[in-house]
Amino acid sequence: MANKYYAPGEQRAARVQDLFSAIAPRYDLINDLQSFGLHRYWKRRLLKWAAARPGDRVLDVCCGTDDVALRFRSQGASVVGVDFSAPMLNVARRRADGAAAELPWVNADALSLPFPDNQFDVVSVSYGLRNLADFQGGLEEMHRVAKPGARLLVLDFGKPRHRLLRAAYFAYLRYGVPVFGRMLCSDAAAYSYILESLRQYPAQEGIAKIMQELGCERIGVLNLLGGIMSINYGRKVS
Repeated sequence: MANKYYAPGEQRAARVQDLFSAIAPRYDLINDLQSFGLHRYWKRRLLKWAAARPGDRVLDVCCGTDDVALRFRSQGASVVGVDFSAPMLNVARRRADGAAAELPWVNADALSLPFPDNQFDVVSVSYGLRNLADFQGGLEEMHRVAKPGARLLVLDFGKPRHRLLRAAYFAYLRYGVPVFGRMLCSDAAAYSYILESLRQYPAQEGIAKIMQELGCERIGVLNLLGGIMSINYGRKVS
């Protein structure tokens, strides 16, 4: 049966909007449950690879509830979060209540970032590139707004090369993860979507290839849990 939140082509953005409107209130809780809390470690690895320094300008694309953006800010970076889901940004704003200073949020499409060329020292995306109608277009926009020498990073679900690990992982995404959607959002399809979107996603090897085509240098892939998760890294040529 086709997933109601997944549609190729022109309908993709509208379906993804519907998805994140449905899961925004419980997004962080379900992330903790479905990853057994490991997503926090993976995000720390992303920040380590990004190596943001105090004063660096960081753009977090598809920032969602601002989990990663807030981590960058704790390193002293100047951070902008971008997401096209207003409900997710509303959660981010509530999370920031009482903070010393709120992050600037921009409600915009990752395929048409509202920034001039060569603006940011770090451009990252976590669990967002896979949801775009055009993965390459999303990376091209990230590359465009990055300064020469800037770091580009992508954290997302991967595709393990090991056949048995991949089968077990896909079985968990098919049968285990939707249980959290059913329990906490009354909508199993909201999380069975992950497997459907991953099947269409080029994952770590495909993203590395696109970075190479864009002319990035120092391209690297960090496989986590045998490739179940991955971080892609590249530098915009100086």
